[in-house]
Amino acid sequence: MNKNLQPQVKLNNGLLIPQLGLGVWKTPNDQTAQTVEQAIINDYCLIDTAKQYGNEAGVGEGLKRGLAAAKRQRQDIFLTTKIFNGDQGDYDKLRAAFNQQLVALGTDYVDLLLLHWPVNDKYNESWRALEDIYRDGQAKAIGVCNFNVERLQDLLDHATIKPAINQIEFSPLIHQPEIVKICQENDIKVEAWSPLGNGRLLANPLIAKLAEKYHKTPAQVILRWAIQQGIIVITKTTHANRMVENAAVFDFAISPADMEAIDQLDEEKHSIWYDKFKWSGNPDGVDDYIADPDHF
Repeated sequence: MNKNLQPQVKLNNGLLIPQLGLGVWKTPNDQTAQTVEQAIINDYCLIDTAKQYGNEAGVGEGLKRGLAAAKRQRQDIFLTTKIFNGDQGDYDKLRAAFNQQLVALGTDYVDLLLLHWPVNDKYNESWRALEDIYRDGQAKAIGVCNFNVERLQDLLDHATIKPAINQIEFSPLIHQPEIVKICQENDIKVEAWSPLGNGRLLANPLIAKLAEKYHKTPAQVILRWAIQQGIIVITKTTHANRMVENAAVFDFAISPADMEAIDQLDEEKHSIWYDKFKWSGNPDGVDDYIADPDHF
């Protein structure tokens, strides 16, 4: 077992989640099965998908093949998926749609179920459905994605069960300190998507200098910067060698001075397509732009 992938973070309901995992956004369904299988063979324990990605069936197939190849059990894998924006707002519709997601994934539960976006006028009713999914054991933890301060506070004002996670865009280029602060105050863990800044940071002179200093790759330095702050990190790659590379971030520490230097790279700008998506939740309103699609 790869010890690099064993560090875990405790959620507010006591559940342990691996601090680093693999996401499959932009991975075609037919390629996803092989990617997930390779991830499990390379000792990844956290797999992150979503209905919007169109590859839950591929994740399910990869999960089955990977567990067989690695001689592991379903409970060894922390599986995350997300509620599609078009399924939000109607309690019965959401629950029926989620049941179909479980069928696609080939499992009777997920470890973490997230609202993919805070769709206006729908997310509180959607959260009520997630609370019952949690109570019924179909999800071991529930949380949200892309909630800003205003919407997270509104959700907290109406919720019976507090979200365990808020998955947000987080990298040296964007820290979102206000939402991170309210999450920390409410014992909601922050999970980073696009931790490598869409690949834009890999050629940054400071990152390159620190990579040389710590005898690590630029990607490893960037991921370590987030890990060291207690952030849960979702990486994205389809290549086994990069899966191994991304996992090798728990055997060194970045000095406080170097952490602060990386902090200074903050531009506080979202990905180019982000504003086209919020807050209507239009699933077709995204122009996919990634500088390096294998280093998301």
